[in-house]
Amino acid sequence: MKRNLTKRLAEDGIVCAEGYLFEMERRGYLTAGEFVPEVALENPEALKTLHRDFQHAGSDVIEAFTYNAHREKMRIIGKEDLLEPLNRAALKIAKEVAGEVEGDQEPNLVAGNISNSNIWNPDDKNSQLQVRKMFEEMVNWSTDEGVDFIIGETFYFAEEAFCALDVIKKAGVPSVITIAPMGENIMRDNWEIVDTCKELEQRGADVVGMNCFRGPATMMPFLKDIRNAVSCDVAALPVPYRTTPKQPTFFNLDDNNGCKVPSPHNRTFPTALDPLYCNRYEIHRFAEEAWKMNIRYIGVCCGAAPIHIREVAEAMGRKPKASRYSENMQKHFMYGSDARLPEHITAYGSKA
Repeated sequence: MKRNLTKRLAEDGIVCAEGYLFEMERRGYLTAGEFVPEVALENPEALKTLHRDFQHAGSDVIEAFTYNAHREKMRIIGKEDLLEPLNRAALKIAKEVAGEVEGDQEPNLVAGNISNSNIWNPDDKNSQLQVRKMFEEMVNWSTDEGVDFIIGETFYFAEEAFCALDVIKKAGVPSVITIAPMGENIMRDNWEIVDTCKELEQRGADVVGMNCFRGPATMMPFLKDIRNAVSCDVAALPVPYRTTPKQPTFFNLDDNNGCKVPSPHNRTFPTALDPLYCNRYEIHRFAEEAWKMNIRYIGVCCGAAPIHIREVAEAMGRKPKASRYSENMQKHFMYGSDARLPEHITAYGSKA
């Protein structure tokens, strides 16, 4: 039987794969800059494949790829007529893949998704009303398609996060609300990061925490404070990039590796971040530290590949199917220690 979000959190914790925007763009199915998930309509098999890859790597959640699939973003690209078809297609695909289990294996949870609107204005009630209506229609489609819970993510205005939570709660489904403060280390409407999470808990969020924008190094300090400040479950989903205290988000990271061919837009974000990638061991250490802190909802956001999700799962004590292929350097022809390996080759490897 499929356990609900609360039961899984209590018994095993949750591994959640995010990062669909970057990975779909890298695979050639999405336009960088626009970052609209048309893949759900144009290349549904490609989206199913990514869901399956994340599931194989250990994700407990199949999150409908509806990030940026809101009315305002669809207006920007001139395809507002595709809004509902896109959302419903993404939700159906997520539900289909979540049910692809063998024997008595437990199906994955299916999550709906709403996110930062990019038009929220603390001083403009009309913009706030527009955002609420966008959230309401997306949440209605999610509940209509039978999701297990809804993720509201990447909010850098506290009040927008509160609005998202209110809409989800009125729909009667569990909620995971994660915020993404920018480089000022405070929400854009002057709410403190920890206070925002405390308020979200008070307003009834099932899980609160942080996602996106920040890598492990600049997210972890806030996660420690959040974990100490709230009683509900906490979510931790960094980006896999080496952000620093001086550059706490990936929006303005410098490439200090002597890049000779800069991007056409003269910044690393979002298409030239490659040299700033965390390796798999850094992600493993982050997940291990979070798990030891009793953070029970862990994943990786923009930039995530299945290898990162496997590291998260293994850091939490899991052995997903992808662990069948975890590294075994003992068998490497040059760096290995297996007795059958030629000594003159391994000796060369020890010097390389």
